[in-house]
Amino acid sequence: MKEQEKRVHKKRFKVPHTYVIIALIILLAFIGTYVMPAGEYDRVEDPATGRTVVDADSFENVPQNPVRFFSFSENHLFSSIHRGMEDASNIIFFILIVGGAFNMIQGTGAINAGIGKLALSLKDKGALIIPVMLFIFGVGGSTIGMAEETIVFIPIGIALARALGYDAIVGVAMITLGASAGFSGGIANPFTVGVAQGIAELPIYSGAMFRIVIFIVFQIAAFLYIMRYAKKVKADPQISAVRELELAEKDQKIDLSELPQFTTRHIFVFITIIIGFVAMIYGVIEHDWYITELSSLFLMMGIFASLVGGSGPSKASLDFVQGAKDLIFGALVVGIARAILMVMSDGQIIDALVFSLATGISTFGTTVGALFMYLVQMILNLFIPSGSGQAATTMPIMVPLSDLIGVSRQTAVIAYQLGDGITNLIIPTSGTIMGVIAISKIPYEKWVKWVAPYVGILLIIGAIFVAAANIVGLT
Repeated sequence: MKEQEKRVHKKRFKVPHTYVIIALIILLAFIGTYVMPAGEYDRVEDPATGRTVVDADSFENVPQNPVRFFSFSENHLFSSIHRGMEDASNIIFFILIVGGAFNMIQGTGAINAGIGKLALSLKDKGALIIPVMLFIFGVGGSTIGMAEETIVFIPIGIALARALGYDAIVGVAMITLGASAGFSGGIANPFTVGVAQGIAELPIYSGAMFRIVIFIVFQIAAFLYIMRYAKKVKADPQISAVRELELAEKDQKIDLSELPQFTTRHIFVFITIIIGFVAMIYGVIEHDWYITELSSLFLMMGIFASLVGGSGPSKASLDFVQGAKDLIFGALVVGIARAILMVMSDGQIIDALVFSLATGISTFGTTVGALFMYLVQMILNLFIPSGSGQAATTMPIMVPLSDLIGVSRQTAVIAYQLGDGITNLIIPTSGTIMGVIAISKIPYEKWVKWVAPYVGILLIIGAIFVAAANIVGLT
């Protein structure tokens, strides 16, 4: 009886909703304004970079200024949400516009048809399909932040894997591990690197070469990990990590001939995308484009892709609204998370916290400080799985901290993106991975058991990259 009660108790436990977790952090910040000593640094402009930086020698304690629970005439705890939304409005609108624009492109059917055509052309080419699919979805993860979008391709991946003598794990892995490698590497991911660099006052997509190296290493690691398993399963299907599923699904096959046909219109859509990304690279490098310019470019890509793809004005509009709607969760997380900064700034405790962290970490050296940031981001990713939300929550603290302990801001962004990205493959709060295993019918515990060693390998590689970025002084 007691054992049954324990099982019921375990089943009832759930990780709180992301908004609840952020609300608790806001409440802790509010309480902190009453119990923590207040203090502030002077901010000065760095003549070499034009960035606003902390004057390391200027910290001084100031009288406590606790935030009011409610007030008719002053800023208070509950007004911090609205003020946070206002303060983060440029990022929120960026996320919504880009999300809507990408869904307009998706709505033309070009991406589904293109990947379907590629998959069909490779179905008789054996193991070649694994690196190709890894690369395709890796590019998607590193450029448009492809994550939830991978879910629709899971049945195709599984069908192809089974047709080649592999199992569902291989079919899922060549899509999700590829997208994860791209998302973590974040060469030009607007939702993670773009947001974090914006907060850190860094040129958008700067440090791209370093990120390309991360992307390549992660792709190689994924390829080797999947191929090692795939060869074993093909040689002996009995050792499949999901053998029971394979036996149950042996008569369930997807007709690959029913995939969307790739048309001339789809070719024009891809040409539009290519032109758009070329324009983005040129604008960022030559004209210092920032969030406003990038939003407008993505919107243009969505509109022109819809026109050449034959969506029509009404469908394109519906696609835009749906794309923005799909990202409203993450966009609101950014604004709500910014309320933490509002409360801490009003209570003048953010600089005091940074001062305490810097004092403690600086004695261990800058590399340990960078790795500490990496660890913090990993832990927080369990509770704030939204990449842009995590950037909005942590970067306002990590940026001044990095200035004080001698870690470059670019390294702080690297620590954030790797700490945020890698563990998305395994955390139960990730809507993407839970959606993937649901549609693939792979039990969560079996997926975790299979992918955990790979995640562990990437975490070690990630730590090496963070340390390397600090040692070379990545800017």
